[in-house]
This record gives sequence, C-alpha cells and structure tokens, in this order.
Amino acid sequence: MKETKHAASPEARAALADVLTAFESFKAANDARLSAIETKRADVLLEEKVGRIDEAVSRAQDRLDRIMADLRRPALGGETPVAKVDERKAAFDRYVKTGETQPALLELKGLSEGTATAGGYVAPPELERLILRRLAATSPMREICQVRTIGAGTFRKPVSPTGLAAAWVAETAARPETTAPTLDVIDFPAGELYASPAATQALLDDAYVSIDEWLAEEVQDAFAAQETSAFVTGDGVNKPKGLLAYTAAPDASYSWGQVGYLATGAAGAWPGSNPTDKLIDLIYAAKTQYRQNGRFVMNRRTVSAVRKFKDAQGNYIWNAALQPGQSASLLGFPVTEIEAMPDVAANACAVAFGDFEKGYLIVDRAGVRVLRDPYSAKPHVLFYTTKRVGGGVQNFDAIKLLKFAAS
Repeated sequence: MKETKHAASPEARAALADVLTAFESFKAANDARLSAIETKRADVLLEEKVGRIDEAVSRAQDRLDRIMADLRRPALGGETPVAKVDERKAAFDRYVKTGETQPALLELKGLSEGTATAGGYVAPPELERLILRRLAATSPMREICQVRTIGAGTFRKPVSPTGLAAAWVAETAARPETTAPTLDVIDFPAGELYASPAATQALLDDAYVSIDEWLAEEVQDAFAAQETSAFVTGDGVNKPKGLLAYTAAPDASYSWGQVGYLATGAAGAWPGSNPTDKLIDLIYAAKTQYRQNGRFVMNRRTVSAVRKFKDAQGNYIWNAALQPGQSASLLGFPVTEIEAMPDVAANACAVAFGDFEKGYLIVDRAGVRVLRDPYSAKPHVLFYTTKRVGGGVQNFDAIKLLKFAAS
C-alpha cells in the first residue's frame, strides 16, 4: 500500500492504537506458547488463545485499512452546484434518469457511442475518473503497480531483455561497435469488465442523488474484486494475465518471460527450522534496484503464519504500522495483503516479493460505457456499465516468488 501523507482522522488513530495493542498481546501470548513447547508442556488453551488474538490483530488491521481507504476516496455528496454542472454531464444525467436518447444532443455533448440499444453511451470523463479513483482506493494491485491509460484496445510496450552494452575507451582510442540490444514487444490487450447495478426510478428521480457518485459506488467493489483476481491469476483470455499465470522457473535458471522462484524445501509447508531464512533469501533474490521499493504480497492466512516468525535474536519479523496510512512491515519491507494470492499448499507460490510498480503494468482503456436497461428487471432500471482493462508482467526481473515445494 502506498504511503499517504494526509492528516489521520481520530477514528484512524484509534484503529491504529487497536492494532498496536492487539499485536503486543499477540506477542506475549505467542511467547508463552513457544516457551511451553520448548519445555514440552504444550497447552491447547494457549494455542487457542494465540489463534484468537491473531484473529483480533487481523480484524484490527482490516478495520484500519478500510478507514484509510475511505479517507483516500473522493468525498460523497453533490458539492458542485447545479448551475456549474457542464452540459455534457447534464446530458448524461438526463439519459440515466429519464432514458432521454436524442442522438443529436448526446453526440453534441461528446457522449454518443453507437446507439443506446447496441453500445450504450460513453460516460463523461468526470465519472470515469471517479470510478478509477475509487478502484485505486479499493484494489490493492492498483495501489502498488504501475497504471497507464491507453487510447486503443491493446498497449504494445517495447522492451530490451538483455539491455544496452557499454565499454571503456581511452580518449583517442577507436570506438568499436558494441553488441546491439535485443528488442522485444510485450502486448497488453484490454479485456472488457462489466457490472449491472440496479436502481428504482424513485431513486433516479431524487434530486439529491448524485448519479456519478451512486454509479461509481455501485460498481467499485464488483470491479475491484474481479480486477484483483485477474491481476493475480487471470489467464489472459479476455482478461488481464495474472502474475501467477506466467511460467515459474527456479530463480537460478529463469529466463525472460518467466518469473523466478525460490523453493522452501518442504512440500506445501514452511521449513521445519528457520523459516525466516527463506524470506530473507527471497528478498535478496531480487536485484538491488528492485529491493529499494520492494514489498511482500500474500493473503491474510499467510500473514497470520509469518506473524509468528522471529529472527535469530528472538525479535518478531512482522511489525504493525506506526502511523495511519503506512503498511505493516515484514523484515523492514511493506506487506500488501491480497486475498487472491493462494494459500500455503503443495507447489503453491503463496508469497511474492519485489518492486511491483516496475514489475506489473495495468492498462485502462479510456472510456466507461453505460447502457440504460429499464426492461429486464422491472420495476428496477439496470445500468450495464463496462470498462476495458488489461495487465501483465512488464519486467520479469522485478518480482520473485516463494514456492512451497521441495525444489
């Protein structure tokens, strides 16, 4: 999660205090559990207590994350006076509220995209920006990856897998031609994502309802859930290609087009001793330029496991955020929880580390389309809302995986 610099609300400060308090209780209970194990006096009640406190830490962290996400969202309500609403937005509002589809009027306002029965109408740029801002606040991958808006259906990015060659020469020495770089092109096609929020005509007739806010609010969670899943595991067919959909190869022998991984040495499990060492190895599998902005990505169940790990000095390697807007950290690096990441299981790549902003690219095709449908779910009016989004790995050196396998 990218750091935020705004002033924290009292609610956010209270939520952070709950996280810190719960984590201190967790450390004390887990220390008692480990002490009992070492003296061969394992206590089932202690195990249950640690589990309950661990869940309390997770709930407190989730609450803090939700509060901070709400603070990053644009404010609700119709702050813009009606007199200042531009004609384009007014035309779109009339279409949404009443179904007015005068082609000449809508084309004049820059909204027409085919016919209402075939393609719907392109929403005003203000609504598109509002939806994207809300997605950025609720989609963890959008927060940590590079996002680019494109004007075509596919974005083609030229890359140089081998890089440029350089050499030292004397002032008057000949300059022999260096090896030319190998160029490749990665395509990022945009797939279509849709949702159909419903409203009653009474709601649409309400003068106090902001159509832009209502529509953005309705589609944000549906879009965010589908996007996040696709960015992690999508197969690239009519959707983004997910990070885990690429071929994973041992880091010592991976090539461009593959994502390198390190194995834990135990099938479907952390190693029996010193599991922290595997996380340290994962950090240093990435080159220096990608460690500087590196972060861990895993789901909440994996976070629950690593929260119990300690370093050689007996210190917990997981630390709660010290300020609202910051991420919890693991071995000094931020942690982003993404539920689409797999659980720890045999051959699962359940943990990722690297510079996601350099490693993964999300592309948004400009334009959000809305088709008003007052017939399919009477007495409700459906708004078939579509946007086009793609994504994929753009730098295969920037992200590494931890595979729970023997090799």
